[in-house]
Amino acid sequence: MATTVDEDRLPLRTRRVDRILIYGFLIVFAAAFLAPLINAVQLSVAVGGIGNYWSVLTRDLNGVSIPQTFLNSAIIAVMHAFLVCSIGALAAYAFSTIDFRGREPMYYGVLLFLAVPATSMLVPVYFITGTLSMFNTYIGVAMPEAVLTLPFAVLLLRNRMGDIPKEIVEAAVIDRANHFHIFWHVALPLTRGPLANLAALSVMWSLQDFLFPSFILRSPELATAAQAVQVIKSAFAPTPLESSQYFAALVLLGVPALVIIIFAFRFVTKGMASGGLKE
Repeated sequence: MATTVDEDRLPLRTRRVDRILIYGFLIVFAAAFLAPLINAVQLSVAVGGIGNYWSVLTRDLNGVSIPQTFLNSAIIAVMHAFLVCSIGALAAYAFSTIDFRGREPMYYGVLLFLAVPATSMLVPVYFITGTLSMFNTYIGVAMPEAVLTLPFAVLLLRNRMGDIPKEIVEAAVIDRANHFHIFWHVALPLTRGPLANLAALSVMWSLQDFLFPSFILRSPELATAAQAVQVIKSAFAPTPLESSQYFAALVLLGVPALVIIIFAFRFVTKGMASGGLKE
């Protein structure tokens, strides 16, 4: 009898040990990432104090205004998320619901682009951007970012839309609903979790992108927060006060991405959970 009790308690103990190990790993992982941030905050107030933040917020740094970089980053991130979610949802619906010739080879062909690095797109992006006169425009940055994210969007959303019971779709067809109505009134409401996940990830990835803004945005007034880190470096003299102000600028430029990650985390976890459930 005692042996049976021990066997019943073993899974609970195992889960508890696993939970402790996971949380321990996450704490160590978070500390490794927080250490540079804490060090930067300390250096930013070492000389000049908290006033360094107000100083860098109210002055131009090589033609770059930090508040303007926040706005530029937000506009591009919203455009990126909108393009990815709208086009990705339409493509996922077609691949999961509409039966057409070559559907599976085309779907796997889209997934192959998950392995395409951003650097391999620079030449065609430069040519297309110049042809369409989209240098120094927000959409010129958002479009290539969206192109890189779309294969992941199709993969994520098709997995969820493929789980929609066929009976619901058949009932909609019997009610004489066309594909647009099925997509808008059936597929999208049942895919809200993965869509929120995708939108949050798209915003985070866009805020972290340095390559395409640096490649396409040539005007300092259009610089994004990630791009401004490199642009403003030469605006500070090698003095203790200027060095502290430089670190204050770096901390401020990192705030939008940090805030988005904190507030979007619950959407990411919910989207992952809803995308992984089977009916």
